Amino acid sequence: MEVKNILNMNGGTGEMSYAKNSALQNAVLSTAKPIVKDATLDLCRTTIPERFCIAELGCSSGPNALFMISEIIKTVYERCHHMGRPAPEIQAHLNDLPGNDFNTVFGLLPAFYRNLSEGKGSHLGPCFVAAMPGSFYGRLFPSKSLHFVHSSSSLHWLSKVPQGLSASDNTPLNKGRVYISKTSPPYVFRAYLAQFQSDFSQFLKSRSEEIVVGGRMILTFMCRKSTDTESYYMWDLLTLSLNELVLEGLIEEEKVDSFNAPYFAPSLEEIKWEIQKEKSFALECMKMIEIDWDTGVDSCTTGEEKGCSSIDTLKSGKRVAMTLRAGLETMLINHFGEEIMDQLFEKMGNIAGSMKRARFADVVISTVRQG
Repeated sequence: MEVKNILNMNGGTGEMSYAKNSALQNAVLSTAKPIVKDATLDLCRTTIPERFCIAELGCSSGPNALFMISEIIKTVYERCHHMGRPAPEIQAHLNDLPGNDFNTVFGLLPAFYRNLSEGKGSHLGPCFVAAMPGSFYGRLFPSKSLHFVHSSSSLHWLSKVPQGLSASDNTPLNKGRVYISKTSPPYVFRAYLAQFQSDFSQFLKSRSEEIVVGGRMILTFMCRKSTDTESYYMWDLLTLSLNELVLEGLIEEEKVDSFNAPYFAPSLEEIKWEIQKEKSFALECMKMIEIDWDTGVDSCTTGEEKGCSSIDTLKSGKRVAMTLRAGLETMLINHFGEEIMDQLFEKMGNIAGSMKRARFADVVISTVRQG
């Protein structure tokens, strides 16, 4: 599976688009915002270059793509105003894989520029936004050209499906499952961990060449808690839904057995080890946050909490399914075909509505490029 060719969030602004179904990712951004602001202020205390370069890695489409760039720029402008000095030129790079719907993001730029200029007057410096398509598991920018790198809800995606998930005769070793589960053999976890270690170390190496000494990098992505049952939630939902379609004769069992998700949620210790091993970045802050999977459903909880009704539970399940559809559909179409997508995500919504309400864990990492 060439992940870089098939891993894209649903484009456009329709009902099933990422732009309309990314409240969960927006909640992650909002939670991380104070850490990003502190890092921006720390960077500006030492020096503010004449040209301040920002990169948003794994930007996807929709308003979230510009959310943190806007916050970083506003903080820089505020700092310059406080210091009584002119604002720098801003160069903001939006990165994602080539198949990303950059056009939807570009359509938001006029409003983005208007929002930046409100009330700024002479304190507004020139701002230029450009796309940089490509995988962030390799070099994207010239050496020592970036001052601030941000990435949210992206680095849990691997560059490829791990090797070693099939026997020499192509027999699936994680049969009936699409990711690590409580019943997966130990070597399945080891294969995923090895792929994460390879990818993340390459990511850090690439960024170390692109970020100036003293530059900041903040990363937010899914991680694994000490009790990791909920880290399987998304993939358990998909597995249960696919296996129901197998029982109904809508897809072949072999199709499920041959699908493995290019994804990994590492523990904090596994992340910290890779950062320390690469040695280019000083770890300033590492914080775990938890978000409800059904974020965006009118504060719905469960039937037992706060008096939610069964209708709320159905809404919750549908919200989860729509969020997952926006992120997984292009990849699933590539493997299973488009014909079953409506049935698949309808089942996911029903199953999610009947399961215990789940939360997922994200890690926010703040680093400084060392000399």
